[in-house]
Amino acid sequence: MSSSIKISPSILSADFSKLGSEVISLEKAGADYIHIDVMDGHFVPNLTIGPEVIKKLRPLTKKTFDVHLMISPVDNFIKDFANAGADIITFHPEATNDTAKTIELIKNEKKKVGISLKPKSKIELLENYLHEIDLVLIMSVEPGFGGQKFMPEVLEKTRNLYEIIKKKKLNVDIEIDGGINFENCNLVKKAGANIIVSGSTIFKENKGNLKKNIETLRKN
Repeated sequence: MSSSIKISPSILSADFSKLGSEVISLEKAGADYIHIDVMDGHFVPNLTIGPEVIKKLRPLTKKTFDVHLMISPVDNFIKDFANAGADIITFHPEATNDTAKTIELIKNEKKKVGISLKPKSKIELLENYLHEIDLVLIMSVEPGFGGQKFMPEVLEKTRNLYEIIKKKKLNVDIEIDGGINFENCNLVKKAGANIIVSGSTIFKENKGNLKKNIETLRKN
Protein backbone atom coordinates (compact mmCIF):
# COMPACT_ATOMS: atom_id res chain seq x y z
CA MET A 1 0.00 0.00 0.00
CA SER A 2 1.40 3.38 -1.01
CA SER A 3 1.80 6.01 1.69
CA SER A 4 1.52 8.91 -0.78
CA ILE A 5 -1.95 10.40 -1.12
CA LYS A 6 -3.56 10.24 -4.55
CA ILE A 7 -6.50 12.42 -5.59
CA SER A 8 -9.11 10.93 -7.93
CA PRO A 9 -11.62 13.64 -8.94
CA SER A 10 -15.08 12.31 -9.69
CA ILE A 11 -16.36 13.54 -13.04
CA LEU A 12 -19.90 12.96 -11.77
CA SER A 13 -19.65 16.61 -10.62
CA ALA A 14 -18.16 17.89 -13.89
CA ASP A 15 -20.05 19.85 -16.53
CA PHE A 16 -21.26 17.05 -18.82
CA SER A 17 -21.73 19.48 -21.72
CA LYS A 18 -17.91 19.82 -21.88
CA LEU A 19 -16.71 16.59 -20.32
CA GLY A 20 -13.64 16.28 -22.53
CA SER A 21 -12.25 19.69 -21.61
CA GLU A 22 -13.07 19.04 -17.93
CA VAL A 23 -10.91 15.89 -18.01
CA ILE A 24 -8.05 17.81 -19.68
CA SER A 25 -8.36 20.52 -17.01
CA LEU A 26 -8.19 17.92 -14.23
CA GLU A 27 -4.97 16.52 -15.67
CA LYS A 28 -3.44 20.02 -15.85
CA ALA A 29 -4.60 20.70 -12.28
CA GLY A 30 -2.61 17.73 -10.94
CA ALA A 31 -5.20 14.96 -10.56
CA ASP A 32 -3.62 11.52 -10.08
CA TYR A 33 -6.58 9.50 -11.36
CA ILE A 34 -9.88 10.30 -13.09
CA HIS A 35 -12.75 8.68 -11.15
CA ILE A 36 -15.63 7.56 -13.38
CA ASP A 37 -18.90 6.50 -11.72
CA VAL A 38 -20.96 4.12 -13.82
CA MET A 39 -24.55 3.63 -12.62
CA ASP A 40 -27.22 1.48 -14.25
CA GLY A 41 -30.50 2.67 -12.69
CA HIS A 42 -30.90 -0.89 -11.40
CA PHE A 43 -28.14 -1.64 -8.86
CA VAL A 44 -28.31 2.03 -7.81
CA PRO A 45 -31.16 4.51 -8.41
CA ASN A 46 -29.44 6.63 -11.04
CA LEU A 47 -28.12 6.40 -14.59
CA THR A 48 -24.79 7.83 -15.71
CA ILE A 49 -22.38 7.04 -18.53
CA GLY A 50 -21.44 3.93 -20.46
CA PRO A 51 -18.37 2.58 -22.27
CA GLU A 52 -18.84 4.78 -25.36
CA VAL A 53 -18.30 7.98 -23.34
CA ILE A 54 -15.17 6.54 -21.69
CA LYS A 55 -13.85 5.53 -25.13
CA LYS A 56 -14.24 9.15 -26.33
CA LEU A 57 -12.48 10.52 -23.22
CA ARG A 58 -9.60 8.01 -23.33
CA PRO A 59 -7.43 9.73 -25.99
CA LEU A 60 -7.59 13.07 -24.10
CA THR A 61 -5.43 12.05 -21.12
CA LYS A 62 -2.87 9.48 -20.02
CA LYS A 63 -4.19 9.62 -16.43
CA THR A 64 -5.41 6.41 -14.82
CA PHE A 65 -9.14 5.86 -15.43
CA ASP A 66 -10.50 4.70 -12.08
CA VAL A 67 -13.85 3.18 -13.09
CA HIS A 68 -16.40 2.33 -10.39
CA LEU A 69 -19.08 0.00 -11.74
CA MET A 70 -22.35 0.29 -9.83
CA ILE A 71 -24.06 -2.14 -12.20
CA SER A 72 -25.55 -5.60 -11.91
CA PRO A 73 -24.93 -8.24 -13.16
CA VAL A 74 -21.46 -6.75 -13.47
CA ASP A 75 -19.73 -9.62 -15.35
CA ASN A 76 -21.64 -8.85 -18.57
CA PHE A 77 -19.99 -5.43 -18.89
CA ILE A 78 -16.37 -5.90 -17.79
CA LYS A 79 -15.00 -6.49 -21.30
CA ASP A 80 -16.79 -3.39 -22.65
CA PHE A 81 -15.33 -1.11 -19.99
CA ALA A 82 -11.89 -2.67 -20.30
CA ASN A 83 -11.93 -2.12 -24.07
CA ALA A 84 -13.16 1.46 -23.57
CA GLY A 85 -10.01 2.33 -21.62
CA ALA A 86 -10.59 1.67 -17.92
CA ASP A 87 -7.34 1.09 -15.97
CA ILE A 88 -8.90 0.11 -12.64
CA ILE A 89 -12.27 -1.68 -12.63
CA THR A 90 -14.06 -1.67 -9.28
CA PHE A 91 -17.21 -3.68 -8.60
CA HIS A 92 -19.53 -4.43 -5.68
CA PRO A 93 -19.60 -7.98 -4.28
CA GLU A 94 -23.41 -7.71 -4.15
CA ALA A 95 -23.45 -7.24 -7.95
CA THR A 96 -22.02 -10.67 -8.75
CA ASN A 97 -22.87 -14.29 -7.94
CA ASP A 98 -19.19 -15.21 -7.84
CA THR A 99 -16.65 -12.66 -6.59
CA ALA A 100 -13.66 -14.85 -7.51
CA LYS A 101 -14.92 -15.20 -11.09
CA THR A 102 -15.45 -11.43 -11.44
CA ILE A 103 -11.90 -10.78 -10.18
CA GLU A 104 -10.62 -13.28 -12.75
CA LEU A 105 -12.57 -11.62 -15.58
CA ILE A 106 -11.02 -8.24 -14.77
CA LYS A 107 -7.52 -9.73 -14.49
CA ASN A 108 -7.98 -11.49 -17.83
CA GLU A 109 -8.42 -8.02 -19.34
CA LYS A 110 -5.06 -6.99 -17.75
CA LYS A 111 -6.76 -4.39 -15.57
CA LYS A 112 -6.33 -3.58 -11.88
CA VAL A 113 -9.12 -4.94 -9.66
CA GLY A 114 -11.07 -2.99 -7.06
CA ILE A 115 -13.88 -4.12 -4.77
CA SER A 116 -16.25 -1.54 -3.29
CA LEU A 117 -18.06 -1.66 0.03
CA LYS A 118 -21.27 0.30 0.56
CA PRO A 119 -21.62 1.98 4.00
CA LYS A 120 -23.41 -1.06 5.48
CA SER A 121 -21.36 -3.71 3.62
CA LYS A 122 -19.06 -5.71 5.87
CA ILE A 123 -15.31 -6.24 5.36
CA GLU A 124 -16.01 -10.00 5.46
CA LEU A 125 -17.48 -9.72 1.94
CA LEU A 126 -13.99 -9.17 0.53
CA GLU A 127 -11.54 -10.27 3.23
CA ASN A 128 -10.79 -13.61 1.56
CA TYR A 129 -10.00 -11.86 -1.73
CA LEU A 130 -7.63 -9.14 -0.48
CA HIS A 131 -4.55 -11.01 -1.72
CA GLU A 132 -6.00 -11.03 -5.27
CA ILE A 133 -7.03 -7.38 -5.65
CA ASP A 134 -5.36 -3.97 -5.94
CA LEU A 135 -7.83 -1.67 -4.24
CA VAL A 136 -10.76 -1.45 -1.84
CA LEU A 137 -13.18 1.43 -2.41
CA ILE A 138 -15.06 2.35 0.74
CA MET A 139 -18.25 4.29 0.08
CA SER A 140 -18.81 7.01 2.67
CA VAL A 141 -22.29 7.74 1.25
CA GLU A 142 -24.95 5.43 -0.16
CA PRO A 143 -23.97 4.96 -3.82
CA GLY A 144 -26.22 6.45 -6.46
CA PHE A 145 -25.93 10.24 -6.31
CA GLY A 146 -23.24 12.91 -6.00
CA GLY A 147 -23.27 15.72 -3.44
CA GLN A 148 -24.29 13.66 -0.38
CA LYS A 149 -23.04 14.17 3.17
CA PHE A 150 -20.09 12.15 4.46
CA MET A 151 -21.03 9.28 6.85
CA PRO A 152 -18.41 9.28 9.68
CA GLU A 153 -19.42 5.76 10.76
CA VAL A 154 -17.35 4.33 7.88
CA LEU A 155 -14.11 5.53 9.52
CA GLU A 156 -14.04 2.53 11.85
CA LYS A 157 -14.38 0.15 8.88
CA THR A 158 -11.55 2.01 7.12
CA ARG A 159 -9.28 1.66 10.17
CA ASN A 160 -10.11 -2.04 10.53
CA LEU A 161 -9.43 -2.69 6.87
CA TYR A 162 -6.12 -0.81 7.07
CA GLU A 163 -5.04 -2.98 10.01
CA ILE A 164 -5.95 -6.21 8.16
CA ILE A 165 -3.99 -5.12 5.06
CA LYS A 166 -0.99 -4.13 7.19
CA LYS A 167 -1.08 -7.35 9.19
CA LYS A 168 -1.22 -9.45 6.01
CA LYS A 169 1.55 -7.29 4.44
CA LEU A 170 -0.54 -6.76 1.30
CA ASN A 171 -0.12 -4.08 -1.35
CA VAL A 172 -3.76 -2.96 -1.47
CA ASP A 173 -4.84 0.68 -1.75
CA ILE A 174 -7.75 2.03 0.29
CA GLU A 175 -9.86 4.50 -1.65
CA ILE A 176 -12.72 6.44 -0.10
CA ASP A 177 -15.59 8.16 -1.91
CA GLY A 178 -18.56 10.18 -0.75
CA GLY A 179 -18.91 13.65 0.71
CA ILE A 180 -15.16 14.19 1.09
CA ASN A 181 -14.30 17.84 1.75
CA PHE A 182 -11.46 19.97 3.18
CA GLU A 183 -12.68 19.34 6.74
CA ASN A 184 -13.02 15.55 6.78
CA CYS A 185 -10.26 14.52 4.32
CA ASN A 186 -7.72 14.46 7.15
CA LEU A 187 -9.93 12.02 9.11
CA VAL A 188 -10.07 9.54 6.23
CA LYS A 189 -6.30 9.75 5.67
CA LYS A 190 -5.68 9.10 9.39
CA ALA A 191 -8.01 6.10 9.16
CA GLY A 192 -5.81 4.63 6.41
CA ALA A 193 -7.20 5.80 3.07
CA ASN A 194 -4.55 6.76 0.51
CA ILE A 195 -6.77 7.52 -2.51
CA ILE A 196 -9.30 10.32 -2.05
CA VAL A 197 -12.27 10.63 -4.40
CA SER A 198 -13.98 14.00 -4.44
CA GLY A 199 -16.46 15.56 -6.81
CA SER A 200 -18.36 18.57 -5.48
CA THR A 201 -15.42 19.91 -3.44
CA ILE A 202 -13.00 19.79 -6.39
CA PHE A 203 -15.38 21.30 -8.93
CA LYS A 204 -17.21 23.84 -6.76
CA GLU A 205 -15.00 25.15 -3.92
CA ASN A 206 -12.80 28.25 -4.42
CA LYS A 207 -14.87 29.24 -7.48
CA GLY A 208 -13.94 26.00 -9.22
CA ASN A 209 -10.15 26.41 -8.88
CA LEU A 210 -9.33 22.76 -9.61
CA LYS A 211 -5.59 23.00 -8.90
CA LYS A 212 -6.08 24.71 -5.54
CA ASN A 213 -8.81 22.27 -4.50
CA ILE A 214 -6.79 19.17 -5.47
CA GLU A 215 -3.73 20.46 -3.61
CA THR A 216 -5.78 21.36 -0.51
CA LEU A 217 -7.30 17.86 -0.38
CA ARG A 218 -3.84 16.35 -0.81
CA LYS A 219 -2.28 18.39 2.00
CA ASN A 220 -5.12 18.79 4.54
